[in-house]
Amino acid sequence: MSSSEPIMKLRGVVKAFPNGTLALRGVDLDIEKGKVHGLLGANGAGKSTLIKILSGAYWATLGEITWRGEQVKWDSPKAANDMGVATVHQHIPLAPTLSILENVFLGKVGWWRRSSSIRTQFDELCQRVGYSLDPDALVENLSIGERQMVSIFQALATGADLIVMDEPTASLASDERELVYETVRRLTRIENKAILFVSHFLDEVIALTDQVTVLRDGMAVLRAETRDLDEGKLAEAIVGKQVIALEREAAQRRPLETDDVAPRLRLRDLASPGRLHPISLDVAPGEVVGVAGLLGSGRSELLHAIYGSDRFATGTVTLDGVQLARSPRAAVAAGIGLVPEDRMGQGLVPDFEIWRNTTLPALGGVSALNALPISERERRRGWDAIEKLSIKASSPEILVSELSGGNAQKVTIAKWLFSDVKLFLLDEPTAGIDIGAKTDILRLVRELASGGKSVIVVSSEFEELLAVCDRILVMRDGRCIAERNFDETSEHDLLLLAGGQSATITSAPAAPATQSVVGPQS
Repeated sequence: MSSSEPIMKLRGVVKAFPNGTLALRGVDLDIEKGKVHGLLGANGAGKSTLIKILSGAYWATLGEITWRGEQVKWDSPKAANDMGVATVHQHIPLAPTLSILENVFLGKVGWWRRSSSIRTQFDELCQRVGYSLDPDALVENLSIGERQMVSIFQALATGADLIVMDEPTASLASDERELVYETVRRLTRIENKAILFVSHFLDEVIALTDQVTVLRDGMAVLRAETRDLDEGKLAEAIVGKQVIALEREAAQRRPLETDDVAPRLRLRDLASPGRLHPISLDVAPGEVVGVAGLLGSGRSELLHAIYGSDRFATGTVTLDGVQLARSPRAAVAAGIGLVPEDRMGQGLVPDFEIWRNTTLPALGGVSALNALPISERERRRGWDAIEKLSIKASSPEILVSELSGGNAQKVTIAKWLFSDVKLFLLDEPTAGIDIGAKTDILRLVRELASGGKSVIVVSSEFEELLAVCDRILVMRDGRCIAERNFDETSEHDLLLLAGGQSATITSAPAAPATQSVVGPQS
């Protein structure tokens, strides 16, 4: 560690909850000004608890926190903020019905909304970050990436000396990630801020941070200078050899033979005005099809058009030979389950328990006469979900809002596992979660395929698509511009295709000239 005095020091920090959970078991942490300190760990390792302690949302049960040389114990996020600690949260707690300007300066009081000086401050923030936003735009109309940038602006507007960034790039496109990186570098190198950077992207941790702490089971198992580490050492500290095993399995997998198999899913000229150009596609039983593309490429729009939640979509969707009506109700009844990108906003009821979330799509299986839910069956379903997906929760009575990001994502998938789902639509199923939970979910995708289910996976992590998919479609500007078998391409090739760069793709045939991307024929 640097010989300079840390702006914040944690010594022996313990957090125990009334239900007996011991989330932190004596954590030491030093954060220095002018440095980016990376914090990593699997879901349930204690990262979220530690962040809440630093932000004033929780008190530490035991241990000491020293801030600017003085021992502190703030009792609210406002107290921490007033002392110079700002947090950029993973789930972006903004006020959707307010404007960007109102959100950025939400903590200010008085008649500031009518002040021209506040707009001048906002313009200065845009210049500092190198990213322009319309100050009068409503947050509810922004993309997830834009909301993340508003949250960063909000933290910077407080003038904090320590900024805690909890997965700030998890939902961003590559160009937006670069903006965050440049902002982080500018804040530390030029403005001498301290940043605690929580991320599950090992490559960005290696490239961006100066020091790293890895938590496992509530303890700091690795504290080191980043220059002494590589991705392999970080992965092993977090979860051992799981990632290596997953890549080995992908290397040994053979291409799926689908020539003589009737398609499970058949799309014909599926389109949505202004969102998705006509696409035709067949997906076989037991096949995993990946959808690669950058933010705004039409990836999610394709899934919502299939699911029937895009009421403007045209074309036909056929499942096992039956053409579906255009509604989510018809899709679910036919056997299609959607895991949306916004898991808390669209995939879960945060204030419901695990058992209640997992039983929502298939109440008939836990009810008498398909009408009267039986409490014992519902809670048994919750326990089954916890055991099947290794959800880190002491009981199914835990509220989903209290789970870590990876465990909440497992619940969004688990709720479809107990009904007759034939086609799973997974939109960024590993976004914002750590390597351990990510590996669990990717293994589950292969298990579903082995059991005869069909899966379509949208992901910004092309390496993951190569690890689990049989073939991959590349989307750009609402069009499917290429199709590749998993063993005929690489992450580099997919990035070039998705980014629209002119390059010779040597490991795969040329992209099809038409919009039709048709798999196995009946």
